[in-house]
Amino acid sequence: MSICLENISKHYGYQVVVKNLSLEVQDGEFFVLLGASGSGKTTVLNIIAGLVQPDRGEVMLHGRNVTHLPPQKRNIGFVFQNYALFQYMTVAENIEFGLQVRKVAKENREKKRDELLDMVGLVGMGNRMPNQLSGGQQQRVALARALALEPDVLLLDEPLGALDAKIRVELRRTLKNIQQKSGVTAILVTHDQEEAFNLGDRIGVMNFGRLIEVGTPQALYQYPKTEYVASFLGSANLWLGSIVGNQVHFGTHALPLPEDAIQLSSNSRAQILFRPEDVALGKSIDDLGCIPLGEGKVIEKGFSGAAERLCVEIPAIQGVRAISPTVPYGNPDFLLDVNRSPEQSTNTPLIPGNNAWVGIRRLHVISHPGLKFLIVTDSSLRSQSAVSLGGYMARMSHARVLLLGVGQDKVKLEEHLIDARKLLGSGMASLQVKSSPNDLTGAITNAVEMQPFDLVILGWRPTAGFDQPDQILQTGEHHLLLAAKPVAKLSKALICLASGEPGKDNVIFAGRLLRHLGAEATLLTVVPPAQDEDESHERIDRFLAGGQNSLSRFGVPSVVKIKKGELVDAVREEMSSGDYDLVVLGAPLPTSTRKTSMTGAIRDVLSNVENCSFLIIRSHQYQRLQTRYWRNP
Repeated sequence: MSICLENISKHYGYQVVVKNLSLEVQDGEFFVLLGASGSGKTTVLNIIAGLVQPDRGEVMLHGRNVTHLPPQKRNIGFVFQNYALFQYMTVAENIEFGLQVRKVAKENREKKRDELLDMVGLVGMGNRMPNQLSGGQQQRVALARALALEPDVLLLDEPLGALDAKIRVELRRTLKNIQQKSGVTAILVTHDQEEAFNLGDRIGVMNFGRLIEVGTPQALYQYPKTEYVASFLGSANLWLGSIVGNQVHFGTHALPLPEDAIQLSSNSRAQILFRPEDVALGKSIDDLGCIPLGEGKVIEKGFSGAAERLCVEIPAIQGVRAISPTVPYGNPDFLLDVNRSPEQSTNTPLIPGNNAWVGIRRLHVISHPGLKFLIVTDSSLRSQSAVSLGGYMARMSHARVLLLGVGQDKVKLEEHLIDARKLLGSGMASLQVKSSPNDLTGAITNAVEMQPFDLVILGWRPTAGFDQPDQILQTGEHHLLLAAKPVAKLSKALICLASGEPGKDNVIFAGRLLRHLGAEATLLTVVPPAQDEDESHERIDRFLAGGQNSLSRFGVPSVVKIKKGELVDAVREEMSSGDYDLVVLGAPLPTSTRKTSMTGAIRDVLSNVENCSFLIIRSHQYQRLQTRYWRNP
């Protein structure tokens, strides 16, 4: 085993950058870490190299524990995106530099240099300066310099990212060929999926510091095990259906369960994946030659190399949720991505506006993870609200629950957890119980580091202050429920919306949650006193109508209201006229200091609206800003 990472974690403050990551890379393997910007993949590379020290876990290289060794004692070659060549040295001097530092004899240095120049295709260029080379040639020099010391492991941090498309393709072949010839174990970090597919013997997909899934390129694309990998790798049509016996059901459709899905239990929810190339289109149902879904309409057409790409809109299927492609906000219909070969495009030409019958040639079924809740209790009186409300919501939504007890008094805490478990009751999909001696924020940070959660549920009163909610929102990708009172039922929610992208996320997650509770919702938008009502009225009406359509897809009935004035006054007025159990608010966006702070209007609402609980939803924009500020402090 060349590389073995065991339970690696890295924090910056309360921001967990790498979360309990374990990985094994075989001798001579070309392994690719693939993920979006800010997913933690470069931090993992730096930890292996010794440039960053992990907070937890071990790094093993060829059976050696190097966790606390400096970089120069790990025998690692590192190739950076920006080449990092010595500009005042020739190509030959750059390649020989490490050998010279190690006092290798001149004759041996020159022999090794010439071998590497031949290997990377730069024979005759040893006397050139870096600024006399193209970007691709400079990167070859950087690669030769890294290989000169015959490293046990070669680390490549997006080495082709600064090059144009044609050179990248050429260098991919060169890089793979060199790695195979040298036999060195290599780990490449990239966000380029095509690059990962072309180079990797295996790929590890990362997201928010977690290693989500590892496998060969073909296995990850055709048979992913998780929703994230299915939708991240290439285009995916992903729907939520169910398993009944040996069939996959979605709406009125029933298809045979694929053989690779036999591990899924009957009568369970499942995600149905069919890739764009697995969708058939025909002028009539008889043209499909496979199981039909219905008739749709082509709304977009594009071209990519040998494939024609179409976007087809089909009527929504009752009881089915489309996960990918994401249904546009307020759109009642589903979208399908379709790829067609030149032959298919010629035989059945289609343009936007044409109707076409849609069928599925092949599908893959993934187990649906459902919702995951973290219920936090510290044996205080207000914690009873979190346990009571969290237990009710978990039973209704079939959520998996971790009950986390926090406190210094171990005996008292264990007694409290026994009582809390009884209060939660039975009927949950899964229940784990853990205790932690850490402070509340530290305990939650450790818990979300071990596994992701959709919702953290915390007992809360305004008198408890805002420090803990602020810090909890910075620890992961979860939403936050501040439970203010024990409830036997949650039947009505007030969703506060500002028209814009974050507001759409409020509607979508609230819909996912409320559908299980049989609750109804009011969509409330508050117009500031100084805003021109005529200019905003049409836009707000359109946005709220879209919110109603989105909630209707989840089966959640709703009404819309527009009020003018300050948010806190509007919410208090609405609360007094309606029997609401829950107020839904968007989380404040992080500032350039990378911190979230419950200030302004949201603090006014939390401080002055009584007798209800609050659901604080983090938008996708929140995640993007948090990642940007972390990467560029």
